[in-house]
Amino acid sequence: MSAVLEVKSLRKEFGDLTAVDGISFDIQEGEIFGFLGPNGAGKTTSISMICGLLKPTAGEVFVEGVSILKNPREVKKRLGVVPQEVAIYEELSARENLSFWGGIFGMGGSKLRSRVDELLEQVGLEDRAKEPTKNFSGGMKRRLNLALGLVHDPKLILLDEPTVGIDPQARHNILDVVKAIVAGGRTVLYTTHYLEEAEDLCDRLAIIDHGKILSQGTVGELKTQLGEGSLLTVQGDFQAATLSKAVTGVDGLMPIEIDDKRAMLLVSRDGPGVSHSLEGLFSQGLTFDDITIKEPNLEDLFLKLTGRELRN
Repeated sequence: MSAVLEVKSLRKEFGDLTAVDGISFDIQEGEIFGFLGPNGAGKTTSISMICGLLKPTAGEVFVEGVSILKNPREVKKRLGVVPQEVAIYEELSARENLSFWGGIFGMGGSKLRSRVDELLEQVGLEDRAKEPTKNFSGGMKRRLNLALGLVHDPKLILLDEPTVGIDPQARHNILDVVKAIVAGGRTVLYTTHYLEEAEDLCDRLAIIDHGKILSQGTVGELKTQLGEGSLLTVQGDFQAATLSKAVTGVDGLMPIEIDDKRAMLLVSRDGPGVSHSLEGLFSQGLTFDDITIKEPNLEDLFLKLTGRELRN
C-alpha cells in the first residue's frame, strides 16, 4: 500500500494558543484512520488544515504526494470533506443539494444524475429524495451531509465527528456507509470522541489531546501500551495519598489513576496476580466498598496517557 495522506509536523497557533502541536502521521490506501480524542483536542483544526481551510503555522500536508500548500486546487479535487456541522440547504431537497454540490465540482448531465441516484440509495434517502430537507430528522440530515462529501467520488474522505448528536440506529447506518466507502477502494480519516466507534471502525488510530498525538497504532498495538494484565478499580473511604503509598509496597501493582475514594490500578500479568494485590492492600489496613476487575481498553489507555477520562 502507498500513503494517500502524509501529515508532517503540522502546527497551528492562534495567538498564544497552540491548537495543534506538531503532529505527524500517514494514512495508507484503503485504510480508515481514526483521530480519537475529546472535544477541543485539536481534531477539527487538524482537518481544517489538511483540507486547506486553514493555513498551518508550520508543517506540511501531502495528498497522493501533492502539497496542499503548493497546489491546493489539485489536492481539493482528491478530497471529500464532511464537516461536523451539517452543511445542507434546508429549502432544497436531497436531490437538489447533491446536484448543486456536484455542479460545484464541475459535474453535470447524465453522469451527475447517475451519481446522485447512487448516493441517495447508498445513504437510504431515495424515498425522500424530492422532499425539502428541513423536514428531515437529525439522522437523515447527517446521512445527506455524508453524501455531499462523496458526490465527486474523492480518493480521500475526511469525516469530522459524522455521528455526533444522533440516535444509535442512525449512527449504525452511517458507520455502514463508511465501511462500504472503504470497501469500494476509498481511504478515510475519521475523527471521533466515541470509543466504541474507534474500536469498531478504524484500522489504525491516533490518540490526540491538547493538540498533540500521544500515541498511534492499531487497536491491539495501543492496548499493549497498558501492558498485559488486568485493571483493578477500587472504591471506598480512603485518601489518595494513603492508597498511593500502599500501592508502592505491592509487587506487580501499578497506579493509573488514584483519587480520594476511587482508584484504577494495573495488575501485571507477570506479577503475583489480582488476589495477591488485594491481599497486599488489605494487609496495610485498607478496606473497599466495591472492587471491579476487567481487561484494559482504549479508554483506559487514554486515561493513562492524559490523566483524565475520555468524555463527550
